[in-house]
Amino acid sequence: MKDLGPQIAWRTVFIVEYLGPLLIHPLVYLLRPYIYRSAPIHASYLQWLSCILICGHFLKRELETLFVHRFSASTMPARNIFKNSFHYWALAGLNIAAWIYAPSSPTAKEANMVLLYGGLLAYTIGELGNLQAHLTLRGLRSSGGRERGIPQGLTFSLVTCPNYMFEVVTWIGVYLVSGLSLSVLLFAIVSTGQMMPWAKKKERNYRKEFGDKYKKKKFTMLPGIW
Repeated sequence: MKDLGPQIAWRTVFIVEYLGPLLIHPLVYLLRPYIYRSAPIHASYLQWLSCILICGHFLKRELETLFVHRFSASTMPARNIFKNSFHYWALAGLNIAAWIYAPSSPTAKEANMVLLYGGLLAYTIGELGNLQAHLTLRGLRSSGGRERGIPQGLTFSLVTCPNYMFEVVTWIGVYLVSGLSLSVLLFAIVSTGQMMPWAKKKERNYRKEFGDKYKKKKFTMLPGIW
């Protein structure tokens, strides 16, 4: 027996994490004229679009948490909610919002059509690919079950964790649409850095648990890179 200390449900942690950007971005967007003295009353097209894309991403995350994800563990240490929430509330929420809605932001300028359409394409591919990967993972486990399986499919034959790969693609899309905002780039880099060891660990677990039944992957998250 071991005392694990106060625990909190994984689902609850995810909901709280993603709620931060969903609240912060619309709030800063609407309060722009009051936060930034030189800000025009009406936001630019790119500021509006960036808000829509970021909120859409985290709304998708919330819906997946409620209706798609099936967790192998019921709870985690309660203290983790503060660490996990900081990443989303501070970096994805306050950090990005404070800069992209400012009058000096690249998003306040006229859109570069190459960046705009390239970003929208990357964002769409990233979101749809990420959803498809999550649905595949959901199908490996029964409701309330703890069993594990080997995910199959084109993207899972390419890398161990295509859900992480498409998450990166999504944020590349947001970065392009934002006019190459450094605040978005910072969040994308930190998030990628966090997912990389998770992907390596997932590959190790698959090899250990399934042995020869599992087709080993050379790249766990980013083809040709990681």
